[in-house]
Amino acid sequence: MARTSKKGRAAPGPTGRAGRRPTAGERAAKPEASRKLVGFDPDVLQALTLLARDRMQSFQELADEAFADLLKKHGRPTSLQQALRASVGRRREQE
Repeated sequence: MARTSKKGRAAPGPTGRAGRRPTAGERAAKPEASRKLVGFDPDVLQALTLLARDRMQSFQELADEAFADLLKKHGRPTSLQQALRASVGRRREQE
């Protein structure tokens, strides 16, 4: 059931349009962040929440920083531009 605004019109839902979910083509045309469900031990989650508050960051910002550091540690690029640079560097080493 679609939500209604005070004026009786359908209010935008979580998708931004009244009562309609985006099609697969619409989702593909608009690149957005992917979502994954990650489980945390309650003590770890509390520690991460406190860290986020202390640093005045969101939980998402902490996660972004942590995963970027993990990829860097293992020598994995975090962007297409970095991947291309690494590829060119490997090709020059082989010549």
